[in-house]
Amino acid sequence: METAGFRMLLAPVLVQMGWELGGEEPAWGRVSVPAACVAQVPRPLCPLCRTATVWRSLSPFWGEEYTVHLPLDFHQLAFYVLDEDTVGHDDVIGKVSLSRDAIAADPRGIDSWINLSRVDPDAEVQGEICLAVQMLEDVLGRCLRCHVLQARDLAPRDISGTSDPFARVFWGSQSLETATIKRTRFPRWDEVLELREMPGAPSPLRVELWDWDMVGKNDFLGMVEFPPQVLQQNPPNGWFRLLPFPRADEDSGGSLGALRLKVRLLEDRVLPSPCYRPLTALLVESVLGPAEEDAASPLAVLEELASGDCRQDLATKLVKLFLGRGLAGPFLDYLTRREVARTTDPNTLFRSNSLASKSMEQFMKLVGMPYLHAVLRPVLHRVFEEKKYMELDPCKMDLSRARRISFKGAPSEEHVREASLGLLTGYLGPIVDAIVGSVGRCPPAMRLAFKELRRRVEQRFPQAEHEDVKYLAISGFLFLRFFAPAILTPKLFDLRDQHADPQTSRSLLLLAKRAPPPVVTVALASPAPLLQAVQSIGNLGQQLGQGKELWMAPLHPFLLQSISRVRDFLDQLVDVDEEEEAGGPARAPVPPSVIVREGYLLKRKDEPSSLATRFAFKKRYFRLSGETLSYSKGPEWQTRSSIPVSHIRAVERVDEGAFQLPHVMQVVTRDGAGALRTTYLQCKSVNELSQWLSALRKASAPNPDKLAACHPGAFRGARWTCCLRAERSAAGCSRTHSAVTLGDWSDPLDPDAETQMVYRQLLLGRDQLRMKFLENSNVDTTPEADTGKGSNAVEGAGSDALARQREAAARLLEVLEDLDRAHEEFRQQEQGKAAPGPLGP
Repeated sequence: METAGFRMLLAPVLVQMGWELGGEEPAWGRVSVPAACVAQVPRPLCPLCRTATVWRSLSPFWGEEYTVHLPLDFHQLAFYVLDEDTVGHDDVIGKVSLSRDAIAADPRGIDSWINLSRVDPDAEVQGEICLAVQMLEDVLGRCLRCHVLQARDLAPRDISGTSDPFARVFWGSQSLETATIKRTRFPRWDEVLELREMPGAPSPLRVELWDWDMVGKNDFLGMVEFPPQVLQQNPPNGWFRLLPFPRADEDSGGSLGALRLKVRLLEDRVLPSPCYRPLTALLVESVLGPAEEDAASPLAVLEELASGDCRQDLATKLVKLFLGRGLAGPFLDYLTRREVARTTDPNTLFRSNSLASKSMEQFMKLVGMPYLHAVLRPVLHRVFEEKKYMELDPCKMDLSRARRISFKGAPSEEHVREASLGLLTGYLGPIVDAIVGSVGRCPPAMRLAFKELRRRVEQRFPQAEHEDVKYLAISGFLFLRFFAPAILTPKLFDLRDQHADPQTSRSLLLLAKRAPPPVVTVALASPAPLLQAVQSIGNLGQQLGQGKELWMAPLHPFLLQSISRVRDFLDQLVDVDEEEEAGGPARAPVPPSVIVREGYLLKRKDEPSSLATRFAFKKRYFRLSGETLSYSKGPEWQTRSSIPVSHIRAVERVDEGAFQLPHVMQVVTRDGAGALRTTYLQCKSVNELSQWLSALRKASAPNPDKLAACHPGAFRGARWTCCLRAERSAAGCSRTHSAVTLGDWSDPLDPDAETQMVYRQLLLGRDQLRMKFLENSNVDTTPEADTGKGSNAVEGAGSDALARQREAAARLLEVLEDLDRAHEEFRQQEQGKAAPGPLGP
């Protein structure tokens, strides 16, 4: 077994967030607007991710899900609710702070309403301080010598994004202060402070850091404290994490509102690739094996162990694993064969949340998101921009809001209905046109998957009365589980940066509705009115006129007219050459020739410039592959500049104070001559920043000689803005990071991490695996009475299948034992290293 180093995977999953405001309305009548929920570890000014703003609501629903890769030594995860202001800084309404222990206490995670607490500035601390303490004795008595060396990653307290830190040392009744270092979050004091012991009981040593302010009181930056026993036996020497003032957590009693969170913490060691080869081989063998062995393969055994709660996670990991190996097509075909074989009623085909259904959903998201954006974005942009009032349901019609569509006094219901019908068909027409005309845009991998799906369904239901089943199987995924949810909640599919306002939300509900089973985590107060819009088109009009919403009848002719076009579209969609790429990119975290992330960024070179800071950044279109980070003036430009990925030595955030700009990162490279070069890139949001950080760090993960430290500031005005050193070549003042990033669908694939998650799923079902397939192996399956030759043949076939299942279970358990031993070996290696973990973001 290869004994290379391992990686750690730490990901709390935020599935949904809601918020309710409690208490009385402010006396002056101003209603606070909950702008966003910001997750961070743990600083408020450098968030990891940010939800969209929900406008004019005291009970917003976000429904946004994030996977955040955190440093191993994180202590708390905080969620801040803010009121967005057009001018000035956003107001912090309150926060929820969860400790690592609280999140990890239950493997199922946290899923509850939690009251917001007030934000105490003295508790918003971060960073570390480096001290060297000595206890000395002379003729005058005991003396404590505290060498205050430096601090790093302090909280920015000034509007410039920096601080003016100084240290204050307390021992008993004595205290001394260091000098103040101006405009830095990485101060270097190198001062020795000596304090004499006073009569009385032994005293603890406390070191506090403060931000000096010329006007008003100083701001607290954090503290460390050491009891007398530590000072006597093992005097502090090294880096220590800053802590807030100890105080009981203040519960506002719900007066600030409450935040609903669903948070789950997953912590794993990702072993070297050779450790996972036996497990991967079993899974690949299942997919590539003969069809008659589908029910007894190791993958079939794994599917039976997966419960409903974890089936979504398992589907995501397996799709990524097989996509990374170029086997996504055979994997989906394997699941389709199993699903179709056990379905007797074609009306229930793929209607459950089976592993086959979930895997196809995840596959479409991974492979088809650019396709989805190209088809739907133009029409959805019109809906958001025009903000037209549309309503067909008489029970929901608001005539006062519809006055502008009538030119003859107060509008009647019929006028509103006619105008709404015209608007709806005006939006639905381009949507249908875009979909049926998108055959050439649909990724070949998706088309081949749908072709195999159709072939399996035709084989299972060849009867003439089931002619529509082959169409419904494809449209059920493409329309009901892909297009319709994206129309309903475009923010969750990256089609819009913000959630829709109430009026636009109602328009979107008129354009699309979820089909059961639910495919989007969205709370709706009432059923979507236009049952026969995109959903009815996807159902090929089979349910038109069968519902209770008779007021939908005027739209039926348009929908029926679209059905034949959709059938033709589905026929063309599966008319694809078998030799087209079936499985996606080759197996690699970042395939060399595949673009894993692209988009506009603002770029600035690390060179002296006569331009003002803001104008030194130029807009460029970037593309990241496994080989290069290339850029040009636009996506269609042929002339491109590039940075080899193999030259990247660090990818880090940049302090806002460096350029007075938010969401800036730096890419540090080493050229052929050995010199370090830095390129600064600005993203439009913190989520985009985290996604680019994640993609670039994964792409450059195999690179040798990665930097252990770098400057989070910039070299401007003949000194570094972070540590104030005057030498451009000065060593970095902050450790580099490999975590604290936001996972995204467009991130590079990581087969080792996906296989580790599959291993964890098997561990959860190991006892069930033994009981179901092995401990009952001595059960006599021979029939008690000879009921005929045919019966014996059936029993013999069942016995053979059971024997193959037991063999597959035994092989899985053997692989689990090998991985258990590998994890134990690396755990022991980790304990022997005792190296400090990375800092926060």
